[in-house]
Amino acid sequence: GMPPLVPPRKDTVKMQPINGTVRFEDVEFAYTPEKPVLHGISFLAEPGTVTALVGSSGSGKSTMISLLCAFHTPTKGRVLVDEVDLATVDLHTFRSQLGVVLQDSFLFDGTIRENILFSRPDASEEQFLFACRTARVDEFAERFPEAYDTIVGERGVKLSGGQRQRLSIARALLAEPRILILDEATSSLDSESEAMIQAGLNQLMQGRTTFVIAHRLSTIRRADQILVVEQGLIVEHGNH
Repeated sequence: GMPPLVPPRKDTVKMQPINGTVRFEDVEFAYTPEKPVLHGISFLAEPGTVTALVGSSGSGKSTMISLLCAFHTPTKGRVLVDEVDLATVDLHTFRSQLGVVLQDSFLFDGTIRENILFSRPDASEEQFLFACRTARVDEFAERFPEAYDTIVGERGVKLSGGQRQRLSIARALLAEPRILILDEATSSLDSESEAMIQAGLNQLMQGRTTFVIAHRLSTIRRADQILVVEQGLIVEHGNH
């Protein structure tokens, strides 16, 4: 199962509004001491750039992402955001500036509106509707009799993979994160909603530091830097 999360830390610093420079400095990580997963990972990602992570499953890509989200702390080396070591940071003040759109988007029992506002409960109606339009949530939500007040999740309307993904894009848009993490594991999307979602993502990526766990050639081609990860090492680093 999932390894235990980092226990709450004492004497942490609040993360200021971040600009989004991410630096891994010789990062090693092991879930259990005898089985290291990452062996000395170093790279720099600047604001306004897209970094594609490419590699087979089990190569260490997801572990890199969980260190970036500060779900774990490196066994050795440092993960720095704007030159601040994440191991010293109050996690809530950091994670609230992070946008994550994962393959299996997290939905809870509640309305479409609640699921999207989750990332920013104080957003105005105008901001909420803008996020829904940009992510094309409006196209399916407004067809329901209850519109945005439709209950989704286990006890509500079952959304398709594409609809869930649009919902998580709207949620990330609303949060206006400085760092964005996308996992595009071969989505269960037809090419039409694929193109629409891509448009929503392109909008979301503008000016932010974006990391994509990339499977599609089109994403890899458009990335500013490509990190090819194998067995916990970056074996190639460059652009397409």
